Amino acid sequence: MVSFPDAVKMFFSRYVDFQGRSQRSEYWWVALFNVIVFGVLAVLAFGLGGNFETGEMNPLGMIFFAVMGLYALAIIIPSIALFIRRLHDINQTGWIYLGLVIAGFIPFINFLASIAQIVIACIPGTVGPNKYGPDPKNPTAGAADTFV
Repeated sequence: MVSFPDAVKMFFSRYVDFQGRSQRSEYWWVALFNVIVFGVLAVLAFGLGGNFETGEMNPLGMIFFAVMGLYALAIIIPSIALFIRRLHDINQTGWIYLGLVIAGFIPFINFLASIAQIVIACIPGTVGPNKYGPDPKNPTAGAADTFV
């Protein structure tokens, strides 16, 4: 199991790595990290930058919303890479993600595509090596068979 700090480090260090596999724990720790980041930025934007009586926002609030937007742009590629590695962990092609994205633009079907992404993220990975690489939980599982 990957720890929270290790998952976040791997998320940013494997920024454009679409190869290999990622465990469920890595995926969900990163999801939690992103929720925390967006939550903190939203609280700061509304708490420090908003005037709820007039509905206006001061420049400090605009800055926090800009930071939130920049962070969202910065994590698009690593999020796609992480989900594709998650698909690889269950021995599925990364092209499934493209189908889910396209389905996300179709009314009513987009709800099913969102549920499918959650289900995929929850499925346990293939035990042992698969065609996308060694098992991230036990990378030496298939090594003993090589010399037998």
